[in-house]
Amino acid sequence: MNDSNRADVTGRPVVTTENQATSIIEKIAFVSSFILFLVLFPISIFVCLVVMVEFQRAVVFRLGRLRKGGARGPGIFFILPCIDNIVTVDLRTAAIDVRPQEVLTKDSVTVTLDAVIYYRIQDPLRAVIQVANVMSSTMLLAQTTLRNVAGTKMLMELLADKESISKAIEDILDIATDPWGVKVELVEIKDVRLPFSLQRAMAAEAEATREAKAKIVAAEGEYKASAALKQASDIIGVNPIALQLRYLQTMNTIAAEHNTTIIFPFPIELMDI
Repeated sequence: MNDSNRADVTGRPVVTTENQATSIIEKIAFVSSFILFLVLFPISIFVCLVVMVEFQRAVVFRLGRLRKGGARGPGIFFILPCIDNIVTVDLRTAAIDVRPQEVLTKDSVTVTLDAVIYYRIQDPLRAVIQVANVMSSTMLLAQTTLRNVAGTKMLMELLADKESISKAIEDILDIATDPWGVKVELVEIKDVRLPFSLQRAMAAEAEATREAKAKIVAAEGEYKASAALKQASDIIGVNPIALQLRYLQTMNTIAAEHNTTIIFPFPIELMDI
């Protein structure tokens, strides 16, 4: 792959020179390094053989130029002493704990957000050539993106819809870090911390709302009870015998409680005098 056709999906060139013709000095250095390897053989074999484990890749540079064949690994490969140097890249998923960010929401409330980002390197060449420090660059970009996205949301949206906000941040980071050979797998907002004064105000508002609902429920109960009492009084007024039945039922209820109350029956007919 030469300089003219190596480019990422965003059109940014990944300039490499592994296919360019080597100079005389480079050829001399290559021959000298190979002779040194032969002279020190078999001791030099322990220096020239490099092993990469399954989750690692090695980007090899020879006299400052990228070697042909792309990243090496996993397994064993050969390098020449003095002229070859390697940069090891870990392909496992890594986590970045984004520092707490103070954000001014759309409704002018200052909150502090905590987030964690899970990412992995999917193109070792880009991760080494395109950016100086993948982790630092990704973390700084995550901090900026977190503030920008949260600043467009209302406070209640931040508290109630963390999942969609995390997804929006993940999509932005994934697109922005693709030229670096990074795949952002997951973004999670861990916590949304409010100022103490705002917490007290929200707690007082919630308590007042609950008290108002309780009073409404009690008032509705009183209204229904009064309607039932009115209906009962109308029935008793039409049927006087109903009052006698109610009187007997009350006596039966008192007697069933096994207390020391003494009941003296009172003729209900006397109430008509």
